[in-house]
Amino acid sequence: MTRLSVNINKIATLRNSRGGNNPDLVQVAKDCERFGAEGITVHPRPDERHIRYQDVYDLKQIVTTEFNIEGNPKEQKFVDLVLATKPEQVTLVPDALDQLTSNHGWDTIKEQAYLKEIVSVFKKAGIRVSIFVDPIEAMVQAAATTGTDRIELYTEGFAKEFAAGQKDKAVAPYLAAAKLAKNLGLGINGGHDLDRSNLAFLIKHIPYMDEVSIGHALICDALYLGLENTIQLYKRAINNHSL
Repeated sequence: MTRLSVNINKIATLRNSRGGNNPDLVQVAKDCERFGAEGITVHPRPDERHIRYQDVYDLKQIVTTEFNIEGNPKEQKFVDLVLATKPEQVTLVPDALDQLTSNHGWDTIKEQAYLKEIVSVFKKAGIRVSIFVDPIEAMVQAAATTGTDRIELYTEGFAKEFAAGQKDKAVAPYLAAAKLAKNLGLGINGGHDLDRSNLAFLIKHIPYMDEVSIGHALICDALYLGLENTIQLYKRAINNHSL
């Protein structure tokens, strides 16, 4: 069954906009779990514009589901943070230092040697590793030889095609990539621009997806619907493939 991991970056952005500790990131993480989330995701960036590195240490103390830390392992500060906190999962994302949000997966062919090395660093520490990839079969194939446990399919392309009404076209490359990953023995995560309108359709076609990580859309929905209700709606989409 696909698990819902709530990305709480946007809560940290709101907190940081006024200073202080309102909203309380730790309390929100606790509430997300209490309302049914099966994981908490954070993506600290070097400028700490939302998630601060101290937040990761604080969250590690209270998360009782699965803690997933995303980031670029070419930043040594990020590697040190992950090794110090030992989350259940680290998701490797090839973001530039000043990037607003993730917008592409790894070139797992060109970066093969590097990825093998960094994956082994985290796995030796007992941390499950997921590599962020585009839905390109060659990239999935190459990811499988890095030693990673999972891939995370970058789903922005799916979301855009889906919103344009091209549902079957939207899901086709993701289904092909997921089938290949499954045959190669890789776990499959998904994330980026997933929301209440497109999530059920994706899970209907890839029901063996292990996890979806959703932040921006879920937090936006929570402004109108409430956090508890929103989390339940997203879980219903995952479990029943309908809203």
